[in-house]
Amino acid sequence: MAADAVVEPGRGLIALIAHDKKKPDMLAWARRHHGRLVRHRLVATGTTGAWLKADMPDLDIRLMKSGPLGGDQQIGALIVEDRIALLVFLVDPLSPHPHDVDVKALTRLAVVYDVPMACNLATADRLVAGL
Repeated sequence: MAADAVVEPGRGLIALIAHDKKKPDMLAWARRHHGRLVRHRLVATGTTGAWLKADMPDLDIRLMKSGPLGGDQQIGALIVEDRIALLVFLVDPLSPHPHDVDVKALTRLAVVYDVPMACNLATADRLVAGL
């Protein structure tokens, strides 16, 4: 793991992931919560993170691979290493996802390691309010 992924004690990374049809929602959500997000270190799957970086270059965001290329698993590894404090994963339940097994594995890790996880905007709003 790169040195820039090391988390300060007591402060974890915020992981951001959005399925394709939810990427505009993630961007709008991040804009609304920019003031809070800019104070934290972020990690995101490749395409989601690229959208966020292009729109808000001042965010401290580390890009992983795209979800289907292993980005979900990379974030899962950070969960296992106790580096993720919050996971916002905007899921599109109405579209098929060829890497659905990866999504389930990531969800399972968040539950096993007791990481707060938002799968929709209402939950994400409430969780980020506590930062």
